Amino acid sequence: MAIEPLYENPADQVVQLQRQLEQTRAQLEMYARDLRRSWEREREKTHKLKATNQQLQAFAKDLKVAYDAEKQRSRELEQAHYESMLRLNRAMRYKDDESAAHIERLTFYTKAIALHFGLSETQAQLMSSAAPMHDVGKIGVPDAVLLKGGPLNDEEWKAMKKHPALGASLLKGTPSPLLDTAGKIALTHHERWDGSGYPQGLKGEEIPLAGRIVMLADQYDALRSPRPYKLAFPHDYTYDILLNGDGRTLPQHFDPQLLDVFRDIHRDLAAIYDHLHD
Repeated sequence: MAIEPLYENPADQVVQLQRQLEQTRAQLEMYARDLRRSWEREREKTHKLKATNQQLQAFAKDLKVAYDAEKQRSRELEQAHYESMLRLNRAMRYKDDESAAHIERLTFYTKAIALHFGLSETQAQLMSSAAPMHDVGKIGVPDAVLLKGGPLNDEEWKAMKKHPALGASLLKGTPSPLLDTAGKIALTHHERWDGSGYPQGLKGEEIPLAGRIVMLADQYDALRSPRPYKLAFPHDYTYDILLNGDGRTLPQHFDPQLLDVFRDIHRDLAAIYDHLHD
């Protein structure tokens, strides 16, 4: 059986093939145009991403410069606050009988207790730097009361008990962490764990930790140091008073956890006192 040709005329076959080729070429050109547009869009995106990345890098550099400058300003401002605090503390010592050695010992006691309690080096250093301002409010106490050699009467005690609030008022009103900590210490370093302290009668953890630490450190040094009304107590006797009481100073006055710290490092505090003796 004979196969009939697809086209009666070969010329028609050529024409048909040419049409198909033209259609195929047109489709390929359309695909090429679409691909070129897509490639140009991606190239533009890449260019924009590179430009954005460069801008971000420049912004990061500017931000680091600004951050470093701000840190430097903060350090300088905090140093200025510290120096002002030292001058105020020096002025307070003209009125009070506390020695420079007492102030120095107190900073070392405070840091030793804070570190053993578990605070970071930064936190402990902040507390120890602020501790010397604990009695700055005494600058506002009359000399007749502050320098009296004998026991104070009721009115004189009322005047003396104002010094924590006076100290806090002198130190408030700045964003400085150092002065903020010093203000808390000044206000609360005569508060007692059992609520029997002053000026607010705070109890337990109502008392800021910095105030509780400085209260213990200050009490240790007061017992070790001579006063017009008492002799200096030796370390072992002071240790017994703080842990067991003597009727005037009682263990319930102190944060129990801080007393545990004191038990652990009391020899370190004794060494500080001996090294920085008046």
